[in-house]
Amino acid sequence: MEGSSSCSSSMVSAPRQPSFLLSTLERLSTTSCLKLSAQETVPLAVIALQRYLSEQTVGQPQPVTYSYDVTVTDGSWRAKCFLHPSLNHLVHTNTLRTGSNISFRRCSYVYNERRLGHGYICVEALVCGAERSVLLPGIFDIQSLPVLVKPGMERSVLLQSDVPLQLSCKHYLPLWNDDDPEGDIWMSGSPSSETVLDVSKVALLGGLESYLRYSKRPHPLLVKIIHKSRLRYYGRLGLKIQYPYQAYFKVADKSGIMSLVLWNDLCPEFYQRMNVGTVLYLQNYVLKESYSNRSRPQMSHHGMTNFSSSEISLNYRDPAAVITIVSPKSVQPQWGLPEVSYQFTCRSELENLPTDYVCDVIGLVTFAGRVERVVSKGNKGPEKYWTYRWVHAVDGTSEQPFILELFSSSHPEIFGHICPMTYLVCTRMRVCKVEGSLPYLTSSCETEIFITGDCSW
Repeated sequence: MEGSSSCSSSMVSAPRQPSFLLSTLERLSTTSCLKLSAQETVPLAVIALQRYLSEQTVGQPQPVTYSYDVTVTDGSWRAKCFLHPSLNHLVHTNTLRTGSNISFRRCSYVYNERRLGHGYICVEALVCGAERSVLLPGIFDIQSLPVLVKPGMERSVLLQSDVPLQLSCKHYLPLWNDDDPEGDIWMSGSPSSETVLDVSKVALLGGLESYLRYSKRPHPLLVKIIHKSRLRYYGRLGLKIQYPYQAYFKVADKSGIMSLVLWNDLCPEFYQRMNVGTVLYLQNYVLKESYSNRSRPQMSHHGMTNFSSSEISLNYRDPAAVITIVSPKSVQPQWGLPEVSYQFTCRSELENLPTDYVCDVIGLVTFAGRVERVVSKGNKGPEKYWTYRWVHAVDGTSEQPFILELFSSSHPEIFGHICPMTYLVCTRMRVCKVEGSLPYLTSSCETEIFITGDCSW
């Protein structure tokens, strides 16, 4: 084994000051057992903590378990390490968290014998220190720190990519739930298409079922998204699908409304780019019978026909769907696409609404509670949680605020930035009444949230 460490040529040059991480890797490279105990207590800052489905032992049935990668820095280098499963409880109790200090007590080096040039440090024992790292305030740009890579592995793209160290899984999960996008694979903000579209032969949703009885090659669809659901993750051990996700949408054209399902590999590429109001030009789609055992948003306020017996399926392959996101300035009035509409309820009307009534609300946030987690109903297995927070908002029609129980809806960039003095829109909220208390609204499976305003103060 070689006794030095390096980073890829794309990284910045190695720092000159002594580095605990660098010396640790050098010692691991020269010891015969690839395992060592720390000779000194050196604080390391935790800059990332990432969860994913654990590797399955071949031929052995196992319960669903999760693994964690922890990225640390000593101020000179940054290193992604595998957290030994015996330390997972530190994550579960939030003792090990990003932004805190830790010290290695024992670690080892693990080689992946199934893939040449892939290995990583495994942290087997550690001590959690200060909740707020003393190192991080002195680091101007964490991403500019070189990545610690063992000699001979500098060209490994995987070791420097946002993917798990255990290569059986291709993506990370959110730390506290399964509903949010997590990692660099989730594309957002990509430019929409301004290419000229042939809309002379598009099919209408209203005639889709009868048309597909006589044609094996359906005409394209030109539709607008009027509802977007949260992500559904259905990963499990042994599943041979790299990105086991699905998301439901409601789309409409001038003939009516139909469900659309985005599957698997298409979710990281398109989910964050397909929003309410987005216009889609769809090719190579599949029409399937609707899945009956799921909740559906109320669409009656749109005043359009809802085609509920069938749904549009967009797949990564067999056939590979072609999704074109149409630029807003390219949308033509003659296409006859409907406007997005809502069913807003004022706070003054809330007491008169029945339990489980579904409505949309808008208001100015006056209170935003901390994010909490609760065990997910109906999911058997470890680490199945929902994240939620309590929010108060006023709309000027009552002295009482809306009391909102908001669950994460696959938009962490919105959910985590709700704060006082932002305007909040919540759709498909469900009325809850408890004797002796004010009524409150809770998220449904179809709830979406939007915010505007500045909370930088």
